Amino acid sequence: MMKALKMAKQDWRNIYALLKLAEMVEGVLFTGLGEGAYYTSIDQYKKQFIEKLGFDPYPGTLNLKLTTDYDIKAHAELEAYPAIEIEGFKDENRTYGPVKCYPVIIENKVKGALISALRSHYDSSVVEVIAPIFLRKHLNLKDGHKVKVEVLTLP
Repeated sequence: MMKALKMAKQDWRNIYALLKLAEMVEGVLFTGLGEGAYYTSIDQYKKQFIEKLGFDPYPGTLNLKLTTDYDIKAHAELEAYPAIEIEGFKDENRTYGPVKCYPVIIENKVKGALISALRSHYDSSVVEVIAPIFLRKHLNLKDGHKVKVEVLTLP
C-alpha cells in the first residue's frame, strides 16, 4: 500500500511538471526600432539560430508590449527556466552579447522563439519573437493587435 501511494505521488508530480511546461503571454504588437532585422541577419547569430533552434529566422523581430501584471510576471519568471543559449562573440569593431531563446508557438499556429538579449533597448514589459517566416504577413497582424505566445519551457 505504501509503495502504491509513493508511486501515485510521483505520478502527480510528473503530471504537474508537464502542466508547468507552458506559459502563455499576450502582448500588443508595435513597430520596433528596426534593430531586430540587423541582429537576426548577422552570420554568427544566424548560424547559431539555425543550429540550436532549427530554423533560419526571418530578418526582424515581432515586438509585443505586455500590458497586464500577469503577463509581465510570467515573462519575468522565464529567467528561472533553462534557455537555449546563443553565444555572444566579438568582431573587429565591437562585442555582441549572448541571447537566451525559449521555443514558442505564436497564435497557436507558428513555431518560433522568444528571444531575450542581455543588452536591449526595451524594458521587461516587451518581448521579442523570431520565426522562420514574416509573422505580420502570415498571421495578418498590424500594430495594436493582441498576439498570444505560448512559451514552451524546457524541462
